Amino acid sequence: MIQKVIYFDGACPVCAREIAFYRNQPGADEVFWQDVASMQGQPAPDLSRAAALARLHARRADGTLVSGAAAFVELWASLPRFAWAARLLSLPPVLWLAEKGYRLFLHLRPLWRRRI
Repeated sequence: MIQKVIYFDGACPVCAREIAFYRNQPGADEVFWQDVASMQGQPAPDLSRAAALARLHARRADGTLVSGAAAFVELWASLPRFAWAARLLSLPPVLWLAEKGYRLFLHLRPLWRRRI
């Protein structure tokens, strides 16, 4: 049974490589992996294509949508080997810092997209 959806930019070499790693982990078969770059149109009624390509998004089992560091919490919580990281990242001060780091990555990501 698929419980979560991860929306990612498969055209981003860094993102695609990271998602490929996660897709090979135990528990990954419980996640639906949606490569937004390879699809046309809006990935979900509450998620535009532009927004989905700009940041990692996750749809929780209850239907709520999260992005950025919170999406990594959802992703890692689905993968037994990364459950400890999800618990750590979900702590409010750690999540806040991780979101700041993720936003920094988003500013640098265009440089990696050109080089790789």
